[in-house]
Amino acid sequence: MMTMRHLLPALLATLIMTGCATRSSLYQWGSYENQVYAMYADQGKTSPQEQIAQLEADIEKARAANKALPPGHYAHLGYLYFQTGRREQAIASFETEERLFPEARPYMTRLIARAKQ
Repeated sequence: MMTMRHLLPALLATLIMTGCATRSSLYQWGSYENQVYAMYADQGKTSPQEQIAQLEADIEKARAANKALPPGHYAHLGYLYFQTGRREQAIASFETEERLFPEARPYMTRLIARAKQ
């Protein structure tokens, strides 16, 4: 027979596990992590144009769900725009990253300057 002393730890563990499982993410991650992985680990598997299309779709999904995108999303998208010669869109993405995540300002400032060259 289970006593209260044995039941309480089991009940607490269940509550903690349930709380962790139902906690929603602060960010709408979409395919961002997979795109970064594809760019650096699986080079050539996905073209920059395909990655751009997916990241742009993630932006729309996040807007529809009224969720924020994670740090780095707009910076990565800007880098892809830059790679494909879309400098104005790259600059706009870097500026968005800088506005949403002020701690990224020093790096985004350098990327913006480079994109303007």
